[in-house]
Order: sequence, then structure tokens, then C-alpha cells
Amino acid sequence: MSFVSIQNLQKSYGASAVFNDINCEIGRGEFVTLLGPSGCGKSTLLRCIAGLTAVDSGRILLDGQDLVPQSPQKRGIGMVFQSYALFPNMSVEQNVAFGLRMQKIKGQDSRPRVLEALRMVELQDFASRYPHQLSGGQCQRVALARSLVTRPRLLLLDEPLSALDARIRKHLREQIRQIQRELGLTTIFVTHDQEEALTMSDRIFLMNQGRIVQSGDAESLYTAPVDAFAAGFIGNYNLLDAQSASRLLQRTVNSRLAIRPEAIALSLEGEREGLVRSHSLLGNVIRYRIEARGVELVVDVLNRSAADLHADGERVSLSIDPTALCEVA
Repeated sequence: MSFVSIQNLQKSYGASAVFNDINCEIGRGEFVTLLGPSGCGKSTLLRCIAGLTAVDSGRILLDGQDLVPQSPQKRGIGMVFQSYALFPNMSVEQNVAFGLRMQKIKGQDSRPRVLEALRMVELQDFASRYPHQLSGGQCQRVALARSLVTRPRLLLLDEPLSALDARIRKHLREQIRQIQRELGLTTIFVTHDQEEALTMSDRIFLMNQGRIVQSGDAESLYTAPVDAFAAGFIGNYNLLDAQSASRLLQRTVNSRLAIRPEAIALSLEGEREGLVRSHSLLGNVIRYRIEARGVELVVDVLNRSAADLHADGERVSLSIDPTALCEVA
């Protein structure tokens, strides 16, 4: 039986539907990500699960128990927001202990749990500091510890990393995933960042306009998008209509195709049907914009040496991996 089961969930604001008939199942101990653009309904769905936003109809089952009639305090759910929402007049230890005070756990029973939660987020030496003495990443770890200390049945994370710089974001997402695995804690994570979703998740629910358009593990979403939206949102697919695909591949194609940029190889051998329009260095990848047979393509090539670099205006040959061609609706 699924640990979390969302059944026929509906939510509207007046005549505007946020989502309609949402259904999904989440296993015990899974790390699931709700991924999608701003306004797709993912944060509202998370708030409905937490009980912070009322649903119009449908059920939210947690371990077989319907949460919809219950108040947020009785759901056994921990939640971390993008804003840290720390109390500025409380120390780190007092902020983390606040959730236990709400559960009427104090004194000798409270402090060991607080220190254990701080240890998990590597802030045990910062217990006496105040929020203004911490970095953004440290404040977010305090917020995470405050949720973990209550020993929630379910952890909800609403874009907790989006306000942090890239280096801290990478470290913190690794730390969150490690803690989640260590505790076996069922977790739902909301983000619009595809890299976060692909690197952190057991499964991803891709949302658009209030619908779950595709679900699966990172590999299945990346290699087999179900439609043009999924292909455009996950990775940097080249989306070609049937006419453009036929012209590029020099054979009849009757459907729209998505081609991953790393599935196209460039060389100086054979027919040089491609023209390098521009290129940019993305760390270990060089991203080219190529025009070939009247079709504009994005091509990603590993940055191995200066000898591999193709200059703007250079003619190149293209080789496309046929197994990487994906038909999309």
C-alpha cells in the first residue's frame, strides 16, 4: 500500500482552477519531487498536503489516514519553506526547540533531540548563535533541523534552496538527500530547477497547468519525454516538427521529434553539412548552435581539449545517434 495517496484532488480560486483531479501515489521512504514552471500548482499542492491550504474536494491519505479533515498541527508533517521563517530573537537552539514546545515536549526530553537535529545538519557548534549571525545556507539548515526535530511522518520542502548561491545549493541538496536516506523519511520536494530534480529524486512528478503530465525516475523523464512540454522543460532538447526533422535526417518523418543535444556528434570528416553559428563554454561542456540543412540545432560536446573546439563560421559534419530520437506529441 502507498504511504501517501492523493486521490481526485481539486483546488480552485474562484473560477480559476489551480489543479483538477490530481492523483498520485508515493511509497514509504521515497524522495519525490514536484517539478514544473512557476504557476503550475506544485507549491499549492504541497500546501494542501500540509493543511495550510484547504482543498475543494478529494482525499489525501497518509499511511491510510485521510488528512483533509485534520488541522495542520495534527498531521505529523514537517515543512521547510524558501524563506527560513526563523525567530530573530531566538538562538539556533531555541528556534529548533520551538516545534517541540508546540508538542509540549520541554526541558530534559527536548534538549537531546534538539542537539541531535543540529548534529544532522552539522550545526551543533552554532547552537547559541542567532539568525543574524548565520549565512543563508546555515539559516536554511536551522529551518531543516526545526522540522526534523519533531520526527515527522512526512517532510515537505517548498523550494528551500532557490535563494542560495550555486555552491551552497549543491552542498545543501546533497546534505538533504543524505539525511533523508539516513532517516528513511518520506519526502516531497518542490522545485522549478530540473538539475535539482534529476540529481535528488527517486521519482519526479512533472507538472504543467495544474496537471501531472509525466512521472517516473530521472532517467525515464530525461530520455523519454511524453510531449513537447516535457522535452522542453527537461534538458535542452532540440524540438523539430516533422518537416524540419525530415529535412535534417533526409528521410520522411511523420511526427515531431526531440533530439538531445549530447546525442549529436561533430567532426571535420565527410560531408560538412553544418555551420557553427556560435559556441559558449559551460564548464566541462561546449554548447554549439549549429545550422544544418536549414535547421537550427543545439549541440553539447565534452570540453576535453582545445583541439576539440570548433570556431564560429566553421563547417562541420553531424552524426546523430538514432537511438536518441524521441517522438513527442
